[in-house]
Amino acid sequence: MSSSFKLKNSAPLLGIFLMTVFFWGCSPKNTSNSGQAKSKDHGENEVKFPHELLDSIDQATVIFYNVENLFDTIDDPETKDEDFLPSSKKNWNSKRYENKLEKLSEVVTSVHSNNPLFIGLAEVENRFVVHDLLKKGRLRETKYRVAHFDSPDARGIDVALAFDHERFHMTHKQAIKLSLADDPDYKTRDILYVKGVFFDSSEVHVFVNHWSSRRGGQDASEHKRVNAAEVLSGFVDSINQVEQDANILIMGDFNDYPNNRSVAEVLDAGKPSSDSKLVNLMLPYYEKGEGTHNYKGEWGALDQIIVSRSLLDNNGLDIVNKEAKIADNEAFLYTKKDGSKTPNRTYGGNSYFGGYSDHLAIFAALKISK
Repeated sequence: MSSSFKLKNSAPLLGIFLMTVFFWGCSPKNTSNSGQAKSKDHGENEVKFPHELLDSIDQATVIFYNVENLFDTIDDPETKDEDFLPSSKKNWNSKRYENKLEKLSEVVTSVHSNNPLFIGLAEVENRFVVHDLLKKGRLRETKYRVAHFDSPDARGIDVALAFDHERFHMTHKQAIKLSLADDPDYKTRDILYVKGVFFDSSEVHVFVNHWSSRRGGQDASEHKRVNAAEVLSGFVDSINQVEQDANILIMGDFNDYPNNRSVAEVLDAGKPSSDSKLVNLMLPYYEKGEGTHNYKGEWGALDQIIVSRSLLDNNGLDIVNKEAKIADNEAFLYTKKDGSKTPNRTYGGNSYFGGYSDHLAIFAALKISK
């Protein structure tokens, strides 16, 4: 009787004990806090916004490079990539592909002792070739992410942006479609739009461009680039309506020069001393007859970096020295018999030269001004 009595009356106590253990084990101080981000010094868990986990961007390089037909060797039945297959007249193969990747990596890492923050690219076949590039040379030391969309371009060439995931947090990406009302079959590269923040919560809007070529002549094709400029200008205006001093960084191969209507008038990109909406950092090179692409012996600044005036005001996020530069190392140039120079390209027609690209890369540096 006594033993039965003890068991019966200890049940409530046992229940209280078990409930105490249960709630103690589930108390907040013993959870993993999976909804919170840990600080980088691995101290106690605390709530962190994404930008607070980023590294600083002291002298962070921004580079743009038209890489001249960076195709893999695999046939894509949806695009016209037949020229860049092992069976083509160009005899494009894995060895040549790997050699080109190594050379492009050399160019991209040559402009600064630290790897770039942003790498804007034109003429890439897909996101996989960009990832292959990021595995080469010194680039593999940086934790890059890739923003890319497959564009409707007939040959399948796209633009892309690689960014250092430890210094930049992407909050939005978008493919801005380009179309012509009077040409329903018009297909060209999208404009890539990426928005994100840095460690101090500074926000930047990045646009990567590769406007329609001059095939058929500059005058006959101009309306296509004017259309691209109108669309891009509309996006810039929309951003400025929300944030008057927004940080806007535009890069690309515009297939027009800084003084052409599409860039100078429609996009309204001029000198720092002018009252233009945007500032074209490649204007000084253009005015000196220098550039990134050589056509029939004449240099032209088709590749440009264009920025909002807020990136030149020494207040917050800024372009170092308010300038862009051209990556024109001798290795990236080919010297002709007459002594003139041109970009050291991969192909000339079907002839394999084994060079880098038919364009030179351009770059600038970002800093946080206090």
